[in-house]
Amino acid sequence: MAASSGHDSDSEEFSKPIFHNGRYQNPWNTWRKPTVGGLLKFIVTRKDRSGIPKKEVLDETLPVLKPDFSVFNSSPETGIRHLWIGHASSLLQFDGITVLTDPIFSERCSPTQWFGTKRFRPVPCTVEELPRVDCVVISHNHYDHLDYGTVSALNAKFGVGLQWFVPMGLKQWMSQSGCQNVVELSWWEEHVYPGPDGDVRFVCTPSQHWSKRTAIDDNKTLWASWCILGHKHKFHFVGDSGYCEAFKQIGKRYGPFHLSTIPIGAYCPRDFLSPQHVDPEHAVDIHVDLQSQTSIGIHWGTFKMLSCEHYLEPREKVKEELEKRGLSPTAFVTVSHGKIQVF
Repeated sequence: MAASSGHDSDSEEFSKPIFHNGRYQNPWNTWRKPTVGGLLKFIVTRKDRSGIPKKEVLDETLPVLKPDFSVFNSSPETGIRHLWIGHASSLLQFDGITVLTDPIFSERCSPTQWFGTKRFRPVPCTVEELPRVDCVVISHNHYDHLDYGTVSALNAKFGVGLQWFVPMGLKQWMSQSGCQNVVELSWWEEHVYPGPDGDVRFVCTPSQHWSKRTAIDDNKTLWASWCILGHKHKFHFVGDSGYCEAFKQIGKRYGPFHLSTIPIGAYCPRDFLSPQHVDPEHAVDIHVDLQSQTSIGIHWGTFKMLSCEHYLEPREKVKEELEKRGLSPTAFVTVSHGKIQVF
């Protein structure tokens, strides 16, 4: 089915991306564009406070479990089945379909596997071990969210049977990478996927971020969060974002959500990263804005040196923020890599 924007009568209330001279821009005053000088300062002056210990300790503090994929043989009658693969990668199953978000199974999130940002926690499985996957949603083209090696492996395993959903401008890259069924959407546009248990709506929604894969392609493709709306359950994937008013709009238009995956890590130092990455406090703000019944913290505990905070701080800060606001400790949780739960 062709993309549609829906809700045209009230569309003026909802943020749209700015597109000028072939490049996208965020429309909010909470955005501040990263500068080369700011990036250099971040790289040169940052201190590694991550405190990542040896593997034996990590196996206790951040265990990686081996998933039993037999449970994915059928969709749960009630609730959303979730498996955290790591970083922003989740495997979800509900209302008859199975979906991957921002899959990265490679050792490094980098233009090459010879050097660059490396995992300190391994993937709990390989692409080859995955159960049937129907759809993949991509939030943006940064290397820790869109990985060529993983895309190639998924195409090799699932081929034409895999449906990809990407923000505007990314379809060409996906097609050149071998993806055969690609739906490209802008914010508030939606596509109906014919699931076996009924239609599922995939809605491209805003996030406050940016895009880049080469030295000269800054913001030539859009970035996004995603709503997946089944006939019984609603899921939201934030992807990667700074805090902005868009999440109140998403909650108003499509909430409440049964489950959301919200980034909680890679936020320090705040003077450089706050426009593009939420910290745990703002992650809980997004949870509230989305009217999410349960949220899972992602975008932490997987890759080295994306930022400067202690490797366990995101998990602890989320707990502190929930307690501070009088919210249930089960409202916003973190999970182990490889753990399968129904929420």
